Amino acid sequence: MTLRKVGIIGCGIMGGDIAQICAQSGYETIVYTVRQKSLDNALAHIDCAWNLMANKHRITAEQCCENHRRLHGTLDIEQLADCDIIVESIVEHLEDKLRLFVELDHILAPEAILLTNTSSLSVTQLGAATSRPDRVCGLHFFNPATTMKLVEIVQTISTSEETIETVKQFALSLGKKPVIAKDTAGFIVNALLVPYVLSAVRMLEHGRASRDDIDLAMKLGCGHPMGPLTLIDFSGLDTTLWIAEALYEEYKDPIYAPPPLLRRMVHSGMLGRKSGKGFYEY
Repeated sequence: MTLRKVGIIGCGIMGGDIAQICAQSGYETIVYTVRQKSLDNALAHIDCAWNLMANKHRITAEQCCENHRRLHGTLDIEQLADCDIIVESIVEHLEDKLRLFVELDHILAPEAILLTNTSSLSVTQLGAATSRPDRVCGLHFFNPATTMKLVEIVQTISTSEETIETVKQFALSLGKKPVIAKDTAGFIVNALLVPYVLSAVRMLEHGRASRDDIDLAMKLGCGHPMGPLTLIDFSGLDTTLWIAEALYEEYKDPIYAPPPLLRRMVHSGMLGRKSGKGFYEY
C-alpha cells in the first residue's frame, strides 16, 4: 500500500511531534483536534522547530518551506476522509478512544489504516470497535518523538501481516527503528521499565535512600542517561500511574502495583515537568 497522506489526531506534545516528523519526512500531514487554541499552539511550536533547524543549517530554507506546505490543521474530522493512515494520540481514556475509532471507521476509506499511540490501553479493543480490525495496530512513539528512534509496533490477534509490514515501512520512512510487540499490557518497554521506576519510588517512600542518591546511583552505576525519578518527572507522574494501573490490572503482579506515594503526588497535581513540580521542581 502506498501512503501519501497522514492524519494525526491530537496535538499535545506527542501528537505535535509526530505531525512534525511526518511532514518533514515527505508526507502530506493533517492535524485534527477539537480546540483552536491547542491547534494554533501545536502549529506554532512546529514552526519554531523548523525555523530553528533552518537557522542551524540542519535543513535548507527550501526544505523548511516544503515542510510548511505539507502540514495542515483542522477542527473538522471529516477533513481526514482521504487519509491513507491515521495516528491517534489523544488522552489515555479508553472510552474516548473507542468513540473516536468508531467515528473514524465510518469516515475513512475501507483500506485506510488506523494506528494508536497508546502506551497502556488494549489495541485489540480499539480494533474490535471497527469494521477493519485487520487494519488496526499500535504505533507507540517515545518522548520526545522528534529525537527518540524507537517505535513499538503493536500487533493484535486480528492485525494482518500486510498491515504490520506497511506500518513497519512507514516507521522506517520516518527515520525510526521499529520493534514488533504483541498486544499485552506495557508492550515491551513499559513492561520492563515500569517495575524499575516503581521500585525507585518505593525506595524513596520507605526512606532507604534520598531522591538525589537514587538517581545518581543509577546514572553512574548503570550508565543510564537520567535517574528513575527524573525519568518519571519527564514522562509524567500521571502517565506512569496510568500505565502501572493497566499493567497491574492485566497481570495482578505486585511489581506493577503503584506505590501510595506516586498516587498521592498525582492526586496533589504534582505531575512532573508539565506541572512544574514532581520529584523535582522545574
